[in-house]
This record gives sequence, C-alpha cells and structure tokens, in this order.
Amino acid sequence: MTKANKQTGVQLRPTPTELAILRVLWEQQPATVRVVHECLNPNGGNSYTTTLKMLQIMTDKGLVVRDTAQRAHIYRANCTQQNERRAFVAELANRLFDGSASQLALQALGQSGNIDASELAEIKELIRRLEPD
Repeated sequence: MTKANKQTGVQLRPTPTELAILRVLWEQQPATVRVVHECLNPNGGNSYTTTLKMLQIMTDKGLVVRDTAQRAHIYRANCTQQNERRAFVAELANRLFDGSASQLALQALGQSGNIDASELAEIKELIRRLEPD
C-alpha cells in the first residue's frame, strides 16, 4: 500500500522506474535485489547499486517490504497490481475527466485503434455485467 505524503496528504504514486520494479516483483515475488536487477537490466544497463537504492527508497515509501532474515534481503511488493491499476485509473479519471469513468473509457477506446477480438469480447462482457437486469 502506498503511503501518503505527510505534508500534503497526497498518495505517493510509483514513478515509472518504481513501476518497472513492481512489475518484476508482481511476476517474480519474492525476489532478491540481484533478481530484480537482472530482470530490469538483461544487457547490463544500470548498476546493481542503483537497483538496491531504488528498492530502499520504495521500502521507505511503503511500496515494497524487505525481509532481512536471510543474508540476501528479499523484497516483496506491498501492493497488488490490481490495486495500483485501480488507483491510477481513479486518479486519472478525477484529474482529467472530472471523475467520469465513461469519458475516460470513451477516450481510451477512441484512441486505441488496435483492439483485438478477445479484448472487445472482454469489454462487452464487462458492459453486460454492469447493465441493470
């Protein structure tokens, strides 16, 4: 669960780099710094210490939890992918669409010219479930 900024009370949303780390943890969890680093940098990229520092920052923000029982610290996401998606969508709807989920959905669908048949079927099923009987 993400923490709120103590001064403003605003939720601290993950940065793009933090989201990349969370994606690794949602897939691999629990994971060591080494595992996270190798998933993010298969060709060398950033240094190991950069990944370690990011995980330390994310621990302070409450995005991940660290298990120090073993020699290699083990990290686990402290939020689910579904909850983070829900929070991002709610924030986006509130900030850009005056809280209107329908306007957000219409904008997203109108901009996406590559919806495949299975995604379209999922959208239709969701609409069917949301319709009153």
